[in-house]
Amino acid sequence: MTNMKIKPDLQFSVLCDDVRREDNGKFILLGLFEAINAKKFPATHHSLFIVDQWVKGEGEFEHRIRIVNSRDKGVVFQTENQRFELSDIDSHHTLISRFTNIIFPEPGKYWVEIMLDGSLVLNYPLTLRQIKEDKNKG
Repeated sequence: MTNMKIKPDLQFSVLCDDVRREDNGKFILLGLFEAINAKKFPATHHSLFIVDQWVKGEGEFEHRIRIVNSRDKGVVFQTENQRFELSDIDSHHTLISRFTNIIFPEPGKYWVEIMLDGSLVLNYPLTLRQIKEDKNKG
């Protein structure tokens, strides 16, 4: 018996407001987005989810997510290493990560980074926009 390790493919990575699971096991992803609007900075975003699915691999792996500021590459938030195992090439593994009360220091572009065994596999932008308060409301 060999200790075979085949690096998996990241089938998808989705940023959303919430994740639910039906009785039949299917996931429901609510509120997919790529930007956050805030009236003032630093801005606190109360909750977001990142859902990643790994496929076509075999062995044990470590998954980590980071959100970094594109201006100075500073890490805004990161998960601990999440271990998972793919028992054979036909198996898949879905990782759901919830981020709460993330503080974004300034408007601009941030990057969601998906790491596997310490190496960057995918990154995609998350834009933080400052919106003006409507002074006519009140």
